[in-house]
Amino acid sequence: MDQSNYWYLQNIDAIGIFCPDKMMSRADLHQEKTFKKGEYIYLKDDDNDKIYMLVNGRVKIGSYGEADKEIIKAILGKGEVFGELAMISDGKRNEFAQAMEETEVCAVRKDDLHLLFHERSAYHQFFLRLFGNRILTMENRLERLVFKDSRSRIIDFLLELIDQKGERVGFEIVLRKFMTHQELANMTATSRQTVTTVLNDLRSKDIIKFDRRRLLIRDREKLVLQLSST
Repeated sequence: MDQSNYWYLQNIDAIGIFCPDKMMSRADLHQEKTFKKGEYIYLKDDDNDKIYMLVNGRVKIGSYGEADKEIIKAILGKGEVFGELAMISDGKRNEFAQAMEETEVCAVRKDDLHLLFHERSAYHQFFLRLFGNRILTMENRLERLVFKDSRSRIIDFLLELIDQKGERVGFEIVLRKFMTHQELANMTATSRQTVTTVLNDLRSKDIIKFDRRRLLIRDREKLVLQLSST
């Protein structure tokens, strides 16, 4: 993936302009709260009245389909913002947000955002970029679902993931706190068995290594070549 053409897939880090820097002189406009692993921050049909930033931890954004099948839209980490649709909707939530580990968030009421916008112009640019990121990421994911088979979707998503959040270590790239096979399946509209088969195949070719704590990409270019071989 040419990262210069996919600026919208870069992780948008809100720390320093949104919270927990106490929002300059407007500390009264936000509140911080800690959630335990598995606890819901909000549920579908809850009031759409707050925007959240992740101070620490991880949050899963998703919904439930037929037979209560979980559909994961995003897994977010420190510095990322969620619940942003509150800015353009007065209705109820159409998704859930769930803590994947002990998680600290900073919440701002949407009615207070105009005060923050007035105080700091950086907030305007941040939210424009955030909306662009989310929309174009969803378009990219939709294209995968329509035009690519299961193996290609999984490999393409791994490439997107490491380009967003991977850390280069020498010639390799490491992604810490790698998601479970079921979560990866839910993100790519595949099955857990298919994910396991694809990951094991890539590992047998010495392209990746993985465990519950991390994913290591031994050779990104070889991983890209796997797309053309599917």
